[in-house]
Amino acid sequence: MKLLAKIFGLIGVFLIPVGIVYGFMTHFKEWAGFPAILATAVMCLFLWWFLGFTDKMHPDQPYENLDGEISDAAGAYGFYSPWSWWPLALGTVAAIAVVGIAIAPWVTLLAIPVALAALVGWVYEYNRGNHAH
Repeated sequence: MKLLAKIFGLIGVFLIPVGIVYGFMTHFKEWAGFPAILATAVMCLFLWWFLGFTDKMHPDQPYENLDGEISDAAGAYGFYSPWSWWPLALGTVAAIAVVGIAIAPWVTLLAIPVALAALVGWVYEYNRGNHAH
């Protein structure tokens, strides 16, 4: 994470003067590129801070050891239910909500309760039935 933090920090520091020069080159009349470059710089600096902070919490990562083997990174990376339909439902409802924003706001209003139900179902899927803990 140290390398990633340094990369994002350098990109963020680089993009700030690039955004300012871009603004002067366009006489600050083009309002899509100038704020987008500065927003990208802010996001890169946020990632720099986050990765640096996270690296302090988890200092020994196997991929930062130059003499390490691929097998050093073996192990559990998390848990995902392969049979779960809730992510598909949530993704479908999110797509409908975004299309609703573009076409008609009432479609988004109809999608919000369904999205909340899908989110609650996904969060609580292991609290009932055969897979309850």
